[in-house]
Amino acid sequence: MSRESSKQTPADQAIEIVEPIGARVLIRKDEDRKQTKSGIHLPDKIEIPTLTGRIVAVSAQVEHDEDYPIRQYDRVLFNPKDAIPVDFEGDNRLFVVPVENVVAVFRKG
Repeated sequence: MSRESSKQTPADQAIEIVEPIGARVLIRKDEDRKQTKSGIHLPDKIEIPTLTGRIVAVSAQVEHDEDYPIRQYDRVLFNPKDAIPVDFEGDNRLFVVPVENVVAVFRKG
């Protein structure tokens, strides 16, 4: 093996991105709450499951489908049942979610 072949090229060091395929979106889940709305602090072992997050990426299929008014950076409510966790970051908050599991988009009125 030559010395030059063991060196990494800039392309090898490029940042990886996750691009959903099909009728899916990539969502960064919001932090789990450690406190109830009334102000009660919960023990570390108990968390209120958070079903909200921000759209990080939208597949080309969803982007061109007028039935799904979802865009990158939208805050959404989603059903995590079929969400696929992406082991891409240490905090493990990225999920690939079928677009039909996005049940609401938060909009400013």
